[in-house]
Amino acid sequence: MFRIHAAELLVVRLPLKFRFETSFGVQTEKVVPLLVLHGDGVQGLSEGTMEFAPMYREETIAGALHLLREVYLPRILGRTFANPEALDDALGSFRGNRMARAMVEMAAWDLWARMLGVPLGTLLGGRKDSVEVGVSLGIQPSEDATVEVVRRHVEQGYRRIKLKIRPGWDVQPVRAVRAAFPDIRLTVDANSAYTLADTGRLRALDDFDLTYIEQPLAWDDLVDHAALQGRLRTPLCLDESVASAQDARKGLALDAGRVINVKVARVGGHAEARRVHDIARAFGAPVWCGGMLESGVGRAHNIHLSTLPNFTLPGDTSSASRYWETDVVNEPLEAQDGVMPVPTGPGIGVTLNRDFVERIAEVQEEFHP
Repeated sequence: MFRIHAAELLVVRLPLKFRFETSFGVQTEKVVPLLVLHGDGVQGLSEGTMEFAPMYREETIAGALHLLREVYLPRILGRTFANPEALDDALGSFRGNRMARAMVEMAAWDLWARMLGVPLGTLLGGRKDSVEVGVSLGIQPSEDATVEVVRRHVEQGYRRIKLKIRPGWDVQPVRAVRAAFPDIRLTVDANSAYTLADTGRLRALDDFDLTYIEQPLAWDDLVDHAALQGRLRTPLCLDESVASAQDARKGLALDAGRVINVKVARVGGHAEARRVHDIARAFGAPVWCGGMLESGVGRAHNIHLSTLPNFTLPGDTSSASRYWETDVVNEPLEAQDGVMPVPTGPGIGVTLNRDFVERIAEVQEEFHP
């Protein structure tokens, strides 16, 4: 059992080391909400992955901060819980807003694991002390630039290369990369930029031996994905469309996709992420852990989740130094030859870089029962 005595909410703005372009637009910085739950002499950490505007899913940073302040935190502070899944008694009646709810649930998992003195991955049922990782590469200004950025990351040993695509920038860069690197594990991610009217263009990607095409169609549509999957040889990977284990079951039953990208915050936390993992495993569908440009807090959570046995494809948890000059955690999270060590120690295995975070924090609030 664990008791939540107090909470802190911090928001920092981190400049990215590179320009990251997707079908949503261009990103040069990341606003990172952080939650700290205080227990008996230990702290649990989590990170919000929602954006300032509802582009990836429907949640926003402003909405999440309001829910945390006014709805979620008042219902857990000063209470004792048997385990993190018991938070459902306090939060289970509220609809949607899974990313905001995940901040509470994930911090509770970290708090509980630290109190027990065991790594988070162990509590979740993980079996690995390291995980294979890939890299997600934004849209580049030319085919030559795309090939060059792929070359740099192949030389660094990443086990999968993912290219962001959009209508009008899809077949050309993929053809160029596959010609230059005939043997790499290659995927593409459309972030819902296409419709069934683009089936012909998406079918052209069948020629390039892709491991999967990620979320080509609407974020809330499984039926059209099923229609598209029936017309392609390449497996589809569901991302935005899977917000719960039930979504995963329906998507796999419909053959709307044959791979699932598990983002722990998108589905509401570790407990639901594990259920998604289990359902996919029952269908014989591999899963992998997607990224949302997380800082070291969210990255550590993702690494621990990826130790579960059905995470058989490389995830997006590449080296933190790719993204930030200074991270919000003290411990370096760095891959070597495409393999990321699981942070050792209790909980998620990283500690908050307090001096740095408090110096740059745009929001810093404390909450008590």
